[in-house]
Amino acid sequence: MRMNAVSITQPTAREAEDGRFVRLTVGLCEGRLPHIAAITTVAPHSSGAGASDAQEHLGTGTRATDFPAPSDTPDDADTMIDPQFPQTLDAGLSISEFPTILPTQAEGWTGTPAIQISRDGRTVFPKLTVVSSSDAGSAFTFEARDELAGLTLDGTLTIGPEGLIRIDTALTNTAESALTVSRLTPVVPLPPQIDEIETCTGHHLRERALQRQPLTEGLFAKNSWMGRPDFNSATLLTAGERGFGFEHGLVFCAHVAFSGNSTVFAERTPYTHGVIGGGELPYEGELTLKTGETYHAPRLLVSVGHGLNEASARFHAYLRSFHPELAKPRPVTLNTWEAMYFGQSEEKVLALANRAASIGVERFVIDDGWFTGRRDDTKGLGDWQVDADVWPHGLTRVANHVHELGMEFGLWFEPEMISPDSHVAREHPEWMLAPNAGRLPVEARSQQVIDLTNPQAARYVEDCIDTLVEQYHIDYIKWDHNRFLTEPVSPASGLPAVHGQTEAFYGIVDRLRERHPGLEIESCSSGGGRIDAGVLTRCSRVWASDCTDPIERADIQRGTSLLVPPEMIGEHISESPNHATKRTTTLTTRAATAFFGHLGIEWNIMKLDDTGLGRLKRWIDLYKARRTAIPQGGAMHADCPDPAVRVDGLVSPDRSHAVFRFAAVATSREYPYGLVRFPGLDESATYRIRPLGGTSLYDDELSPACRTRLDWWSDEGITADGALLTQWGIRLPQLAPEHCLLLEFERI
Repeated sequence: MRMNAVSITQPTAREAEDGRFVRLTVGLCEGRLPHIAAITTVAPHSSGAGASDAQEHLGTGTRATDFPAPSDTPDDADTMIDPQFPQTLDAGLSISEFPTILPTQAEGWTGTPAIQISRDGRTVFPKLTVVSSSDAGSAFTFEARDELAGLTLDGTLTIGPEGLIRIDTALTNTAESALTVSRLTPVVPLPPQIDEIETCTGHHLRERALQRQPLTEGLFAKNSWMGRPDFNSATLLTAGERGFGFEHGLVFCAHVAFSGNSTVFAERTPYTHGVIGGGELPYEGELTLKTGETYHAPRLLVSVGHGLNEASARFHAYLRSFHPELAKPRPVTLNTWEAMYFGQSEEKVLALANRAASIGVERFVIDDGWFTGRRDDTKGLGDWQVDADVWPHGLTRVANHVHELGMEFGLWFEPEMISPDSHVAREHPEWMLAPNAGRLPVEARSQQVIDLTNPQAARYVEDCIDTLVEQYHIDYIKWDHNRFLTEPVSPASGLPAVHGQTEAFYGIVDRLRERHPGLEIESCSSGGGRIDAGVLTRCSRVWASDCTDPIERADIQRGTSLLVPPEMIGEHISESPNHATKRTTTLTTRAATAFFGHLGIEWNIMKLDDTGLGRLKRWIDLYKARRTAIPQGGAMHADCPDPAVRVDGLVSPDRSHAVFRFAAVATSREYPYGLVRFPGLDESATYRIRPLGGTSLYDDELSPACRTRLDWWSDEGITADGALLTQWGIRLPQLAPEHCLLLEFERI
């Protein structure tokens, strides 16, 4: 098999610590869609090249240097032999299996067809031929057609400045009859050394727990049919070398940037090393294209790295690029939910706001319960008007007072849901998604889904929010989404509506942000039920979980940080015992667990005396100092052989400062603990290490079994070489189980 091969390369000199850049090689063979021949991390082209030389090299398109030079035969002047294409053997097709970007049976693919379409209820088997292609440094685009099937496919592969690969595909119907799209899921091939896959699983109060298994022959897919990624979302589907971890092992991570029904998968046939990919999962008839219409599949994001820390950093940089507001200090937030639940009143909220401001809170958010008739969770959703019985002055007095105290004002909404027991539902029962005119879907939390694909319903919801944002100068919206989308048929169209509902949600958020510059929106979904790159390009914060127990949060936040940068993760200090688990923990453990993300308080601080308030304020002040020193740090997780401990860190981009958390989530098998390493530091530097905030903050964290103190454990700390800290480590104090401590590192 002969091919043309081109490489696209990371377009800037933003390089990894080892000076390597991401490069992707695309192969073009006659009669086939393009295939990804290799994804590599490579050094600049010439030894000793400076940064400007590397930049010049990486900014231009190039013939693939990973592959042999073209033949000198005149007829083959622009092609080369593909050294990867397999032999054809007995008992198969006459063309060997070799997956393209969207593999189909017409190319000899025996796995799941990446393009699944139909006309008039009959499957269409496409054979797409590339009619044009171009490459320009960091991007490769192509157009392919199947004239007989009436299809045009457009594809773009791009490597961003952070090294993240973006794959965009679009399918256009060029025939006179309607085309139904059931699947358009691009894939990326895996190299032969990859033989494990890791995803997340979970449920409410336990989101994004890691699970791992071998990459075996067959299809492994994480599908969501609940109208959102949901609690058990894969987050990232990672394929890697056996035993890969946060710090080591070649990994390839896939993520679908979409907030509706989706799939992410790994598939291996007996004839291939395997592929990873993903895309949308539409219901039958949900995506139907008339002549000339185009379906744009969700963007597939793929990261390559040596260890999950490196791969995740690419996602973090990508998401940060959509939110310039993240460059400003993330305001300390108090949310009223666990402080008063539905028991809101004007005087209680005003008093809580006063106390919040006194300890340094910078954003005050009123949660569920402020709108008409909302005294519990059984009624009122959709009636987005301020309840005059609770708020005799509307929200004017509260909003003005919050702003006068120097805080931002935030408000909770659940715009995509509706209570059957509400004025709007009684006036417009046709606004609720339902499988048919005779019944509604099974209720969840006494609510249904409002049909945002119905233009009247969508306009009503948007106008309600827009009016309140304007009237009360709302700075922040906590946007919730508390139920699954089951049997989601629109009465307006008679068709399944998850795709349209998701796009309508995106549209409302985009227009609100455009009309109200500076408005920030949090994505909450019964906690962490909707966390994906589709919503995260619009929302500057996510609520990782309704569980604020720090021991549970240790792993919930770890899993969330695979995709989400730390400053976009809502991490709150809550009351003890915890409202969800009844576990009792110290303030130090709760505050330290919330220290790396976007800090908040989920607590009725009216119950605290002056001493308690002073201790809480001390932690808020420490957080503010940390966010000044490390406003957007690199998330680092250490590979620890001891399953009872977690070592997580935040390292400044120049590696001059770092904060690490050492958490004992259970009783350790080591007694005392072994040496603890700290990845991501500058190995050529020397650091001063000390307990963040002083040793007295951790007196209640230490194990009662300690008979002596560590010699270095003092407010002054100790100095050590970066290489020692990253490769071997130091001894830390023995903690009581379910306690933790923070260490600060400063390069000297």
